[in-house]
Amino acid sequence: MDDDMSTMESNPAQDRFRLTGKAMAFCAPSGAGKTTLVRRLLESRSDLAFSVSATNREPRGTEQDGVDYHFLDTETFRQRVNNGDFLEWEEVYEGRFYGTLKSAVESIWASGRHAMFDVDVEGGIRLKELLGNQIRTVFVQPPSLEILEARLRGRGTDSEEDIVHRLAKAGRELERAVHFDAVIVNGDLNAATSDLWNVATDFLGPEKPNI
Repeated sequence: MDDDMSTMESNPAQDRFRLTGKAMAFCAPSGAGKTTLVRRLLESRSDLAFSVSATNREPRGTEQDGVDYHFLDTETFRQRVNNGDFLEWEEVYEGRFYGTLKSAVESIWASGRHAMFDVDVEGGIRLKELLGNQIRTVFVQPPSLEILEARLRGRGTDSEEDIVHRLAKAGRELERAVHFDAVIVNGDLNAATSDLWNVATDFLGPEKPNI
């Protein structure tokens, strides 16, 4: 971890966060199909809103600030951690930081909707520790590492080195699945979508009509 980042400490302001709504967090190894499942759930319920994460990396391609991520330089990211602005943050890769801003979650709850998080495995576990019964954490996993490898190779966007790295990381992440409220095996997309919808409905209840 970056020496400057390792000096960041908790601030009393971090305690000033009101749990006024519910949330769901989704985690998965790369290639497990989480993004498609989350998109389907968002399309099926208008009372859900995606919480945009913050990062210190540069935008890629057509990514937009405030839409894909809140893009911050490292100094600003560090300052906002020290100010207690983050609900959680992690060094996902060396020198690359991602986190959940309290303001993003509070804005969703203020609108009367439930917050959805797409975070790494450690971030999901941390959110559960922080939000307790107000959040349902979901781990999406492939039927097997062999099928995951076939998916990664099939999409043709990763180098051999990246595939080896992702598979090794996936093995470690699968061991952490026991820490999640629900585990959905994404072997058949329609079946997994149904399972996810049931998890959401059980936790959030049926969507209330907008009268």
